[in-house]
Amino acid sequence: MLIKIISNEFNPWKYLQEHELQAGKFGATATFIGTMRDYNVGDTVKSMFLEHYPNMTEKYLQQISDIALQRWDILDTLIIHRVGKILPGDNIVLVATWAGHRAPAFEACRFLIEELKAKAPFWKRETLIDDKIRWVNAN
Repeated sequence: MLIKIISNEFNPWKYLQEHELQAGKFGATATFIGTMRDYNVGDTVKSMFLEHYPNMTEKYLQQISDIALQRWDILDTLIIHRVGKILPGDNIVLVATWAGHRAPAFEACRFLIEELKAKAPFWKRETLIDDKIRWVNAN
């Protein structure tokens, strides 16, 4: 299991490749990569600042990874999440699961991203095209 919160741009394929070298033999990998879009709630978004409480956020991501490993027949999990200033098109999150078969890999991956989006302690502040700043209240 690997959980990392980073403040710089990242290549999700590099993280997957590096992690798979250590993972051993498996039959299925399910991945989700989230990128920043340039619109939200009908407005053009110029940038976003993503804040978090490091210990609280890491603890929550560890919890949901542990739940996934217990609930599904999977071999490993990976969560990389970006914080700080993010621009449209930048990668924000990578979630991956490895299993012997595709069904548990898909189910666990979906669980992780849904839990992360709904409950993880991250706060988003958007800067719109007109330089107006607003907090995002819902995922």
